Amino acid sequence: MVAAPVLQELREVCQPHAKLASRNGEHWAGRLYMRRISLRFTRQLVRTPVTPDQLTWTMVVCGVASGAALMIPGLTGAVLAALMMQLFLLFDCVDGEVARWKGQNSATGIYVDRLGAYLADAALLAGAGYRAAESGLGGWLSLGIATALGVVLLKASTDLVDVARARRGLAVADDEATRPRSQGVATVRRVAAAFRIHRVTNGIEASLVLLAAAVADTVLGGGVEVTRWALAALAVITWLMVPAHLLSILASSRLR
Repeated sequence: MVAAPVLQELREVCQPHAKLASRNGEHWAGRLYMRRISLRFTRQLVRTPVTPDQLTWTMVVCGVASGAALMIPGLTGAVLAALMMQLFLLFDCVDGEVARWKGQNSATGIYVDRLGAYLADAALLAGAGYRAAESGLGGWLSLGIATALGVVLLKASTDLVDVARARRGLAVADDEATRPRSQGVATVRRVAAAFRIHRVTNGIEASLVLLAAAVADTVLGGGVEVTRWALAALAVITWLMVPAHLLSILASSRLR
């Protein structure tokens, strides 16, 4: 069997500084801890026939499974959902690292990666609605699906910037282009960024919020009241973010 590459060499190829330093290119949890873990997995996987696309599909399965896990009542379901989201993040790191080392980047992998991000977050919030409804039916399920739709719109509005720029023959927008041209919008954005509330619209953070809610529900007797409050908060934040994010895009230089 081929010897495992040296970690430092692997890091230089698989974790380029430009990507990790990009505000939009790397999740904070990746920078904080997951990239340290993922490199150990990548070191072994590059010695196998496993392809980056196979790892990306594994990521998708983990993401969708996080939503399905919330259909399991009690604390168990919430713990499994959070765990599957962490595995989703792990494979999201590993697939790109293996692709860079093996030189197997593909348009299919990029497409499935983005599709997986949509499916994972939507599945998690739909699962939260099922959990909040207890029976899986009714208004709480509808709220979960509505929140999932809002998160999909947030992701789509970001991705459509690249589509619009590509059709105009422009390069991918850099971090500088995301800065609002309006001082008023820039001030509002700085205030929002200081509280980091927008992060809970991401599946990683949302799974932790739902886990905390499940712990509280368990302590309070096993109901779903806290989970319902958590879902309602996620719904409000998400749908406040939808028009705010659209305004942020239009007020920046990303479409110019």
